[in-house]
Order: sequence, then C-alpha cells, then structure tokens
Amino acid sequence: MGDKIHRYTIKTVWTGKSVIGNADVKSYDRSHSIINEGKPALELTTDNAFVGDKSKLNPEDLLVSSISSCHMLSYLYICSMSNVIILDYIDNAIGIMEENNDGGGKFKSVELHPNIIVKDESMIQKAIELHHEAHKICYIANSVNFEITVHPIVNVKR
Repeated sequence: MGDKIHRYTIKTVWTGKSVIGNADVKSYDRSHSIINEGKPALELTTDNAFVGDKSKLNPEDLLVSSISSCHMLSYLYICSMSNVIILDYIDNAIGIMEENNDGGGKFKSVELHPNIIVKDESMIQKAIELHHEAHKICYIANSVNFEITVHPIVNVKR
C-alpha cells in the first residue's frame, strides 16, 4: 500500500470555564483555544448570536477558511507545475449552513470567488481551467459532503 498517512494533533481547551461550569445554558462562556504545539493558538467561540463573541472566529469560519486555503494552495501548485504565473490571489469565500429546528445543522455549500492576477494575458484561459484540477487534489474539498463551487476572475497585471 503506497498511501501516506498524515496525523494532525490538536488540543481544544475550554477557556470560558467558571466555578459554575456550564450550569446556565444561556450564559456560560463558549470561549476556547485551539492549540497545536509550536504554532499560534486560535481563540474561538460559538457562532450563536446570543452567546458567541463576534470578535472571535468560530468552527464554521474555520471550515470555510480551510476550504478556501486548501483550494488556493492546490491551485498555486497546479499553476506552478503548468507554467502559469500567479502574481496575486484573493478569495472571497462564502459558506452556506442550514440550521435545523432541533439546533443541529449542516453546511449546504461553499462558494469560492478567487480574484487572480496572472503575469501574461496568454495565461488567462489556462489559469481559469486549472481551478478544476486544483479542486480535484484539494484534501479538504475531497473530505466534505457538500458542494464546493469556484467562480474565478482572472486578469493580467497592468
């Protein structure tokens, strides 16, 4: 078997704990840290509008961020291998999640809207086409069970 296995070890620490714990479902602090040794910690909370801290990221933000980041990294790699020179890349990703009446929910889709600058006008068409190849090798896109669409805008450096 030639498959490589990668292991990712993350520690999640509830930093909002208090002497009463989560006794009051409406007011306990949902703040927590995501720690990966040797890397900056992330301070997160819930997305819930009533008890979340809007100044912190939440798991839903991280999921959309992971998809956007993985696609970009895969795309830059594929473009590099294909001699398509990317000079700038900015993605405005949008995740759509549907919440159920019972409090659960799931993501329905993520749209990526990368705005890309290539070195030469002759690279524009290939740069658009390579998004499909990047999507096929993106680890995160291959791991989710909802639709991810890519709507690129590619221009040449002026």
